Amino acid sequence: MILVLASAAAVLFGVGAYLLLQRDLLRVVLGVAVISQAATLTLMASALQFGDAPILPLPAQNMSDPLSQAMSLTAIVIGFASASLLLVMVLRVVTAFHSQELDEMAGAEAGRDARLDLEDAEDHEAEEAAAR
Repeated sequence: MILVLASAAAVLFGVGAYLLLQRDLLRVVLGVAVISQAATLTLMASALQFGDAPILPLPAQNMSDPLSQAMSLTAIVIGFASASLLLVMVLRVVTAFHSQELDEMAGAEAGRDARLDLEDAEDHEAEEAAAR
């Protein structure tokens, strides 16, 4: 059972890493979400014990570990919150650049920087001419 969960977590980590390396912003966000869920699965699989609920443990019985369950629930909530924050940031970037491809945004940003540098140089030359 642990081998199956470990291999599933490894596959999820691999898929998440592959998605993180893509040039599309939505795939990057999806990669972050998949890696977050893979970490949760790893956390649950590492503390896998079968037993009764730890509410009223009897000395002769096995009990499951509530700490890993609580940490997994916290990791799920934090993963969803970070995914929603990333999706809102992607929405803002797409509305600003009208594209979700990283290469197109880098080209647009480089063109904007070149235009601003040219305007700054013209303003600087005008100020120097006025100072003479």
